[in-house]
Amino acid sequence: AAAAAAVEAAPAAAAEPEAAAGKSEAAKDEARDEREHLNLVFIGHVDAGKSTFCGQILYQTNQVDARTIEKYQAEAKEKNRDSWFLAFIMDTNEEERAKGKTVEVGRAHFDSEKKRYTILDAPGHKNYVPNMIAGACQADVGVLVISARKGEFETGFERGGQTREHALLAKTLGVRLLVVVINKMDDPTVKWSKDRFEECKDKLSPFLKGCGYNVKKDVVFVPISALTAANVIAPFSEPGWIDGPCFLEVLDQLPACERNRDSALRLPILSKYKDMGTIVEGKVEQGTIRVGDKLCVMPNRVTVEVLQLWLDQEEVSYLIGGENARVKLKDISDEDIMPGFVVAPRGGLACPAVKLFEAQIRIVELLEHKSIFSAGYTAILHVHASAEESTIVRLTSSIDKKTGQRSKKPPMFVKSGAIVTCVIEVEQSVCLEPFEQCPQMGRFTLRDEGSTIGIGKVLALLDEAK
Repeated sequence: AAAAAAVEAAPAAAAEPEAAAGKSEAAKDEARDEREHLNLVFIGHVDAGKSTFCGQILYQTNQVDARTIEKYQAEAKEKNRDSWFLAFIMDTNEEERAKGKTVEVGRAHFDSEKKRYTILDAPGHKNYVPNMIAGACQADVGVLVISARKGEFETGFERGGQTREHALLAKTLGVRLLVVVINKMDDPTVKWSKDRFEECKDKLSPFLKGCGYNVKKDVVFVPISALTAANVIAPFSEPGWIDGPCFLEVLDQLPACERNRDSALRLPILSKYKDMGTIVEGKVEQGTIRVGDKLCVMPNRVTVEVLQLWLDQEEVSYLIGGENARVKLKDISDEDIMPGFVVAPRGGLACPAVKLFEAQIRIVELLEHKSIFSAGYTAILHVHASAEESTIVRLTSSIDKKTGQRSKKPPMFVKSGAIVTCVIEVEQSVCLEPFEQCPQMGRFTLRDEGSTIGIGKVLALLDEAK
């Protein structure tokens, strides 16, 4: 029906190109959808059903037509993977389809009556955690997908499973609210059993608390079946014990996020490409960006001007904190931009770029053969969209977990589980701000040899930008 309506509307639209061309900036502002926009990142262990779940949401909210679904069903049958057809909506390239594993962060959009959503389908596999970090640093709400199937839940949660690492990373990267979706409830080993749902919930709660989530306020548990669409868009009453809202109702009821419209602009660049000019993509962390703004790209201080802005696919005249931006910039070539550079105002409000800073770190789990954290430790520092080699210069104090007080004497070294403050040096200047001033620019993760060893926040910048 939607396609037929579009065909009917086409001649009408073609008849008034002049009217469309004369559309002023004011009209663009009016046309802007004022519903709140949320970025959802779907995370969880490999094979928990993230892509199928994303595909089912898009199908149920009429973002994909029935013919495309039939085509995917046929393709999935050819590969002897009948239940994967919904995942093909999100996993578009051949490699992902053949293996049934998501590699890149897939993007899609859908909306409800109250809000607009962007789905970021992050890879669950261990090798692609850096890709997952890039996805999660754009997100406002995390959707942690857990498989209730006997054996799968346990694997995802044991040491080395991705459920733990993803939940931890999501918290550090600034995902404030977490919706925990217990998937595969229709599986023969589960059969919508309330006991199994409660068991998963009880095992997860203490761990999420340890990550820093307030389980009562910031975490919602929802039982679903992504393959049969039960409890996804419409409430599912069959088992009798489900009394809470379905997944989409949970999203609509989430409290509005704080968007600092009036602060100085911060737009970390995630990717860049050439298309009749230089275009960068990223999420506006705070502030407002308008067409015609004269800004600079840190840390190189290249002065630029904003030519065009897009929100998802629509051209707009301004964007505010929390929205995914595509920006066309003047006076800069795409070769002068790296992921992790930040678009900010010129002059005094520019984003500081430093090589030396003091931070508070919680050591999550050190590697077995590097089990001591001390001065000289090297790791990869992931902060918003940039990843840099970093070295611990010195430990300045250890923090008592119960009282939160700093030790008077700096420790020589610490082990897994400790909380310390230390001075970190990076090889290239990185755009950072103290956590107190701008949380999104002051949170980071330390990773080493493919696993997350620490999460932290920036306390102070030591090397003042010259």
